Amino acid sequence: MKTREQFMTLFESIDFEKIIDHPNILIAANFWDAERFRAACVCYKFMRRLDDLIDDYKAEHNGIAQPERAGLEADVRQWLQVLNQTGRTTVAGNELAETIDRFRLPVWALESFAVSMMYDISHDGFATLDDFIRYSAGASVAPASIFVHLVGLQEDNGSYSDPPFDVRQTALPCAMFSYFVHIMRDFRKDQLNSLSYFADEVMARHGLTRADLRNIAHGSPVSNGFRAMMKEYCEIADSFRLSTLSSMHDICPLLEPRYRLSLEIIFELYMMVFERIDPEKGSFTTEELNPTPAETRKRVKAVIDRI
Repeated sequence: MKTREQFMTLFESIDFEKIIDHPNILIAANFWDAERFRAACVCYKFMRRLDDLIDDYKAEHNGIAQPERAGLEADVRQWLQVLNQTGRTTVAGNELAETIDRFRLPVWALESFAVSMMYDISHDGFATLDDFIRYSAGASVAPASIFVHLVGLQEDNGSYSDPPFDVRQTALPCAMFSYFVHIMRDFRKDQLNSLSYFADEVMARHGLTRADLRNIAHGSPVSNGFRAMMKEYCEIADSFRLSTLSSMHDICPLLEPRYRLSLEIIFELYMMVFERIDPEKGSFTTEELNPTPAETRKRVKAVIDRI
């Protein structure tokens, strides 16, 4: 069977209506072999569990009060134990540890993710854009590095060797592009769940406060200052978009076709959202910024059709 026919068979097997959590990652990884797909699911399950623990608490309690921080930090430390020998006694710990060992996964990525979760517990938002970018090294670059590592992993008779490129450096621009797009797309949902990812210094530069963002999320008119802020964030995202294209140009020739395709798909799925963000006239609603499953399906097929 030809490569494109194989991809179309996999494409037809994806139920776009049912993919909810991490949809871009799950859609793209569907084109991998079953073992690597399973490895991605194991890692992202653990990261999602930790992320949800903190985000759900903030949503339910409108933040994290000082007395509760120690308990949540202990939960993160317990989660980290699965990365070393003392945490491999549980079934879940064994599964993650075995996945790390077999696929030579970068433990630093999981540790970096946990550091960002610790930040989430002890901070309410971001004072500066630099604070957000440092946080993103764990919250976004780390999980993206897992994806890029699995994409570039070299296989020989069932054994794996590391990708022939710097995983962290390769993942960084794509992760940052997707994360800036992500926080703009989910602006209203995040605000309604007591989550804020826009830097105070950027808000202040455009005459905005956190209260202004909450009011807009609850239905107040979109102000000129808010539009200016979103335009600035779009410009930042676009700079990372261009860096991503350069990075993909460098590594795609080194990848097997199915893994090259998955990288192109995940980039295009974030491009779908980026193209919908209109700082001048947009309303920034969830419906406006989230493509429908049918639109997502059409975009993925377009990527395959380019092969």
